[in-house]
This record gives sequence, structure tokens and C-alpha cells, in this order.
Amino acid sequence: MRRYSSRRSAISPFRRCRPGRSLPPTASSEAAALPRILTVPATGSTNADLLALAGDRAVDEGTWLRAEQQTAGRGRQGRVWDSPAGNLYASTLVAIRPDDPPAAGLALVAAVALEEVLRTALPDPRALQLKWPNDLLLDGAKLSGILLERGAAYVVVGIGVNVAHHPALADRATTSLRAAGATVDAATLLESLADRFAASLAVWRGQGIAPVAARWSTRAHPVGTALSVRLPDQTTLMGQFLGLDTSGALLLGLADGTRHVIHAGDVFMV
Repeated sequence: MRRYSSRRSAISPFRRCRPGRSLPPTASSEAAALPRILTVPATGSTNADLLALAGDRAVDEGTWLRAEQQTAGRGRQGRVWDSPAGNLYASTLVAIRPDDPPAAGLALVAAVALEEVLRTALPDPRALQLKWPNDLLLDGAKLSGILLERGAAYVVVGIGVNVAHHPALADRATTSLRAAGATVDAATLLESLADRFAASLAVWRGQGIAPVAARWSTRAHPVGTALSVRLPDQTTLMGQFLGLDTSGALLLGLADGTRHVIHAGDVFMV
């Protein structure tokens, strides 16, 4: 049986928020469970492990599973996620309640929380930018990725951050916190992220997707940015970013004046 080391991270529900810096807490965040962080030296995939544990009802919302190394890490659309020791590989569980907003909004919830944490970790965060729906770029290079997977009554949110290393990829530039001069380690980063994610989740539950999407928009590529979108059927659309719709989907304006609502796809800035 795999052994887990565990720690709890305290949430400050009354944390003051500087304008433009963080999502405000809601009254429901005070009642949120304290995040519980479980750590293993290595595993295949933290998402796969947490999905299995959730299926067995062995974990509750607020649980985070972090691996110091993964041997079968994966990204969106089944892509391999290179997972050497030193980077952050962690997953958490969100139990879907009957009165929750649509679960697709959790992509923005996770992105906003991670952006706020990485912004404080970087010595110069001015080049940090969100790309729809939940990638973090630094000077245009990919710094992190987020993968959501749905279970029967829950969503597992997997987050990978290039902390100490970054892979060489053929189709995109990559970077790491270490390359940008940050000194934070993966364990410390997750402690901050667990708190921030809990606060963002409470906003989503208490106020809906609107304030989360508004926060996302202040940190993302601006309206008018030229984008290339590769859809799940491998069709590619070229157009301009028009913002988000009320569900958090991407609005893409094409050259012929038509507007497409994008719910899934690979987005590239061109």
C-alpha cells in the first residue's frame, strides 16, 4: 500500500484583497474544508490516482495529491506531460453539488488561482499571461498546464508547473520558474496554491462564473489578439479574440465577420 505524507494548509477567509490582485473571499469560504496535501515520492499520474481514490470514496473535497515525480503524466488530449523531479505535479478534488455553476468553469477557477500564486513567486511577473482556457505563459513560453477530468459526481483538477525544469517541445516555447529567477520549490508553491484555489472555488460557488471570468480577463491576452485554434476534430480556425461568453467559453471572430464560440481546442497566439 502506498504511504502518503500529509499536511493541512490554513485558509484565511478574511484575507484583504488589493484592487486587481486577488478574487475577494466570500462568506462560504469560511466554512470551506482546510486543504489536505498528500505527498508521494513517485506515481504514474496524480490525476489517475485521485480519480481512483475518489471512485472508492477514500478522499474528500479539499484533498490534494502531489507527486515529486510522475512516470505517466499526461496533458490535454492525451499528450505526454514530461515529469522530472523538481517540478509541481498535483491534483485536487472538487465535489459537484446540485446548485453549483456549470463544472466547465472550474478551468477558469484553477487558472485564476494559479496565476495569482505564480505572480507572487516571480521576481518580475509583468510578462505572465493567461491563455485560454488555463495555460500560463511567461514571455509567450508555456510555464504550466491544467487538466480537468470528470468523475461521477466530482471533477479532478490536475496542475503541472515547470518549477525547476522545462521540456523542449517542437510546437511551442516553454520555460520554468527557475529560468525566470524564482527560488520557490514545488512543495511551498502548492501550499499557497491550495489556499488560493479554495478561495477561488468559494467565489465560483457563491457568485457564479462572472467574477472569476472577469478576473481571468484582466490577466489574459487582450481582446483583438490574433489566435489560431485547433479544434478537437483537427480543424483549425484563425481569428481574433473577442472575449469570453457568459459560460467562460472563448469567442473567436473570423475574417468573414462570423463569430465562433469555442468550448474546447488548442489555442495559439499568432
